[in-house]
Amino acid sequence: MLINRYREELGLKQISMIDAPKYVNEKVKIGVWLTNKRSSGKIAFLQLRDGTAFFQGVVVKNNVSPETFELAKEVKQETSMWVTGIVHEDSRSHFGYEIEIDSIEVVGESHDYPITPKEHGIDFLMDHRHLWLRSSRPNAIMRIRNEVIRASYEFFNKEGFIKLDAPILTGSAPEGTTELFHTTYFDRDAYLSQSGQLYEEAGAEAFGKVFSFGPTFRAEKSKTRRHLMEFWQIEPEMAFMHQEESLDIQERYVAYLVQSVIDNCKIELKTLDRDIDTLKKYTVLPYPRISYDEAIDLLKKNDFDLEWGVDFGSPEETFLADHFDKPVFVLNYPKSIKPFYMKPHPTRDDVVICADLLAPEGYGEIIGGSERAVDYDYLYDQVVKTGLDLKEYGWYLDLRKYGSVPHAGFGMGLERALTWITGEDHVREAIPFPRLLNRIYP
Repeated sequence: MLINRYREELGLKQISMIDAPKYVNEKVKIGVWLTNKRSSGKIAFLQLRDGTAFFQGVVVKNNVSPETFELAKEVKQETSMWVTGIVHEDSRSHFGYEIEIDSIEVVGESHDYPITPKEHGIDFLMDHRHLWLRSSRPNAIMRIRNEVIRASYEFFNKEGFIKLDAPILTGSAPEGTTELFHTTYFDRDAYLSQSGQLYEEAGAEAFGKVFSFGPTFRAEKSKTRRHLMEFWQIEPEMAFMHQEESLDIQERYVAYLVQSVIDNCKIELKTLDRDIDTLKKYTVLPYPRISYDEAIDLLKKNDFDLEWGVDFGSPEETFLADHFDKPVFVLNYPKSIKPFYMKPHPTRDDVVICADLLAPEGYGEIIGGSERAVDYDYLYDQVVKTGLDLKEYGWYLDLRKYGSVPHAGFGMGLERALTWITGEDHVREAIPFPRLLNRIYP
């Protein structure tokens, strides 16, 4: 008896939901959680998920045992189960398939699950982020996040980059800011990294083209929808490269990410109601490019009250990107508002060779980059003027003493770019467990 039962189990295909299209009209077994249910007398409709997809399970009273049908009506939200049944096509759902269930085996019971199908406030959902990730919208965002990460590695590998990991603990601040998370490193001060850029510059002179991808930290007391205290950043750095070549890589990279999401996350984009035709516009290159000077003039002509030399805020960035209806590069910002390491303009003392890429639809800057200063004396003076510790930056200055070359790089905050691609309102929803000014739980 036991041997026969074991053989029957072996003959039943245990699959993931995402593979359902391969098993239409076949009997399968799937491990699932219940997200919602409804009943119409002789049929119970179970909304199920397994971590790979969401789809519907149908339990027909006349086709199952009385115990199975009763269980289907009584099972609670987020109970885990094994279900067996026949896979069918279902053109009414985003996924396109459902399962007609003939048996249910409860694995882990769930009672009084706090996130019900009714509306909840964002603070409540963030307090229960460890559970909210199970819901369809955050689940879709995390899957798109995974695709953006996968496509990033693919893009840079194809372009001949190698990944070079920068340290998270540092003894200095690359951006020269005091807004750092301080800690102690045995008998000295240390900080959580705000950028891996300086280390990537060293890597570029060792390997040609490198990129880092890891967590970075900013102790900015900001409550805007664009800021996190902890976020993930992609930072490529390229030797023997000027700014124009870097801009070309930047726009190809962004277009590549958007196209990869369009190609591989159709169900997730439908779940989020993200318009694919809008995203397709962002895959068309090149992106517009305007100077900071031109941006100031354009803003003034459209009734913005600002003077040359100020940094742009959210309203200005939103207007500029929406004016072009696609991502736009703003070039050559004033030296006074940019970090010390940027290359000075060859014919002007007041600007540096840099660019910010602004995303449309109100999402603002998603990439910041520049050509890096290569002259040792200039960079030495900049370190001194900025009030940085020459001892801490000795290794960085060394890069200009031993075979310095033109080089450029940029940084893209994963969550800010992902918020734009998915069309979400706040960057907090683009990371599994956001760290905000007032939130370090869960």
